Amino acid sequence: MKLVNARTGWSLLLLLALAFPFMAGNDYHLTVMSTAYIYAIATVGLNLITGYTGQFNLAHSGFMAVGAYTVGILTVDHGVPFWAAFALSGLVAAFIGFFVGLVSLRLKTHFFSIFTLCVGYIMFLLIEKWESLTHGTVGIVGIPAPESIGPLDFSEPRTQYYMVLFFLVASLWIMHRIVHSLLGRTFVAIRNGDELAQALGINLMRNKLLAFMLSVFFSGMAGGLYAGYVRFLGPGVAGVEHTFDMTMYMLVGGIGTLSGPLLGAIAVPWLTQYLQFLQEYRFVVFGPVLVLLVIFLPHGIVGTWLNRQRRKAALPATAPTPAPRLAAVPQEKGARHA
Repeated sequence: MKLVNARTGWSLLLLLALAFPFMAGNDYHLTVMSTAYIYAIATVGLNLITGYTGQFNLAHSGFMAVGAYTVGILTVDHGVPFWAAFALSGLVAAFIGFFVGLVSLRLKTHFFSIFTLCVGYIMFLLIEKWESLTHGTVGIVGIPAPESIGPLDFSEPRTQYYMVLFFLVASLWIMHRIVHSLLGRTFVAIRNGDELAQALGINLMRNKLLAFMLSVFFSGMAGGLYAGYVRFLGPGVAGVEHTFDMTMYMLVGGIGTLSGPLLGAIAVPWLTQYLQFLQEYRFVVFGPVLVLLVIFLPHGIVGTWLNRQRRKAALPATAPTPAPRLAAVPQEKGARHA
């Protein structure tokens, strides 16, 4: 029954996503939603290393920039077709992630986070200063749109939307297979405690490194999609504020859940869009809303709902029927007592 309910929920979400272009008022709404989907892919990757493995990587946006600049440099400077460059975006990010993880994952807790924060800033500086490769602060302009596949022309906002949606669905399916496999349970065991994981015979370094590489692979792929969708890149793509945005999406939706980062990555950008009429004061409203969510829903929207479902399932189906009380037998008047 739970499996049927989960499939029904995901099917309804997919149908709504497929129907969204026909309900959207204009192309701007498609742009907002497509960008949200791209960041949802990157957030799903961050959730794997942070929510499931317990390692908070603050260089995540830097790896997204690696994927984006892989596509930008190869297509603009070397004339490589978009799809060939896109195929390399996640692989290049994972390749660099191997060496970063090999060093950083020897550290624990906040030391790991501080180290990756420094790595992310180094990535930002390299993109900004290495002008011969990245074009520096000028950025990369004129990234070509994805080439057509048969009758599908990806130069239109609607077809681009469906392209990004396809990769989001594929990413969620792959992530579902990972987290519900023995490998996913291994990651959760590491999150629950290194000593416990070692006692179970888990190789900590190898599995942490694998989780890190898978995480940044999704981030690099999201960056490749971002480059093909926006078609302009600047050093700001690697800014650490984007990592904090993705962290906020996880916290709002539910860290360590599959659908939580997706919900947060879609809901938060739309909330900020609807608060635009407040101009610079919109964060005065948006900030307290986030604080209230963290206070009253510490496990996020999806995490809180799942916890309630587990508590309901733990309760007995029916309350035990109390034993009937025996009625006192009335005695006749004048009856003799023994």
